[in-house]
Amino acid sequence: MVQGKINEIHGWAAMKPGIKVEPWSYTPRPLGENDVEIKIEYSGICGSDLHTIKEEWGGTSYPAIVGHEIVGKVITKGEKVTHLDEGDLVGVGAQVHGCLQDDCDACSRNLDPHCPHGVFTYNSKYADGHQAHGGYAEAVRVNANYALKIPKNIDPIYAPSLMCAGVTVFAPMLRKGVKKGDRVGVVGIGGLGHLAIQYAHALGAEVVAFSHSPNKREQCLELGASQFVDTSDKSQVDAMRRSLNYLFITSNSDSNQYNDYITWMTFEGQIVLLAVPTGQMTFAPIEFIRSEVAITGSLIGGVDALKKTLEFAAEHNIRPIVERFPMDKVNEALEHVDCGKARYRAVLENSTSSNL
Repeated sequence: MVQGKINEIHGWAAMKPGIKVEPWSYTPRPLGENDVEIKIEYSGICGSDLHTIKEEWGGTSYPAIVGHEIVGKVITKGEKVTHLDEGDLVGVGAQVHGCLQDDCDACSRNLDPHCPHGVFTYNSKYADGHQAHGGYAEAVRVNANYALKIPKNIDPIYAPSLMCAGVTVFAPMLRKGVKKGDRVGVVGIGGLGHLAIQYAHALGAEVVAFSHSPNKREQCLELGASQFVDTSDKSQVDAMRRSLNYLFITSNSDSNQYNDYITWMTFEGQIVLLAVPTGQMTFAPIEFIRSEVAITGSLIGGVDALKKTLEFAAEHNIRPIVERFPMDKVNEALEHVDCGKARYRAVLENSTSSNL
């Protein structure tokens, strides 16, 4: 083992269910031969962070330091790490370990988020029993394969959101084969949706943005949408019948009309769920037979997808719209996101003169 440079990591942890974190420190797991230690500069706030600290998905192990949109510099590396050096600016997403073996059914198919040996960035356990903690902190230790170099032409403030929100929307577009000429719909123009528009547009697709907020129309068009549909206007919605090849659902609202979404799809069209609805989804089986539409889901993205997400963003100037908060204002930022006021991603910044 290589001794890390930080013996105790200071961060902001949720101690019980709620929208509040507080200063807390922990002793990190030993730095393995394939690990890196990262001094965190930026950490994005994701909706999953709030679900976890509020225990809305159940199973939160407190204290929990959340945050899985991490950007910082490598300060120590294990003896077998050859592709990264101290001082490299890297990003970490929602996963910090996977076996990445050819005989793994998930990893061999670039689906390492489903690896049975995988470890998520927070509220997850390593094989040795240590709990993983995330980015609302001064540092983090992760498997080096899950620390991706940030392209030089991407300003570090924009990189955190690409590590989760970016790959979440781009990975299924790659897997499904979205291409020039396809008509792609995006439901929910928020932290995921505004990036989905940009990625689909850069792939050459004709993008239709769906939102109940007509004041987002101009911004959607600026981001690359060719059409904006106000979902509160029945005539606009009805005009979408049998018009889409793909539909990416980035909203988890209970008001989502999934049966209506099926009618928007061309025959053999695909609906991809990227957000987790809190309620139950009910469908009449005959609708699938009549339309031959498929409904599927997608969970973040593995190492290969993360690399492609960053490279594609660098090449096509895809950037999130972000709001910046000092790390010590994390509770203010969490309230801001929880109230739906963020436009569109919130990013926490560590002060260079502070431990946090």
